[in-house]
Amino acid sequence: MKIKISTLARLILGLIYFVFGLNGFFHFIPMKQPVLPETAMEYLKGLMATGYFMPVLSATQVFSGFLLLTGFAAPLALVVAAPVTLQIVLFHSFLTPTAKELILPIAMAVLHITAATAYWKIYRPLFSRG
Repeated sequence: MKIKISTLARLILGLIYFVFGLNGFFHFIPMKQPVLPETAMEYLKGLMATGYFMPVLSATQVFSGFLLLTGFAAPLALVVAAPVTLQIVLFHSFLTPTAKELILPIAMAVLHITAATAYWKIYRPLFSRG
């Protein structure tokens, strides 16, 4: 049962990353521009002004999402996607801190942790003393 739950979490998280990563390139999901606080807008403007960050972020999401959906190198995909998940949670926690804005980030964090539990034996050496 635990394996089924972690597999389902991996697939849902992979789907979220894959679809939203592709959307970063092709903009096929029509999104109304949300009204964001000024600090959030300034942060996003800074990221977009670099010219490279958003395409790299989208490519990372597509890559991680694909690996999670296929199950190939899923432990690696979870490690690569962990900072992205963390930044999504932190962005919405500090820059758009409304309950409505926190639903998807918190769900993603829970899915990420749940999916990673299936690979604890692989991750365990990362938490031991050298």
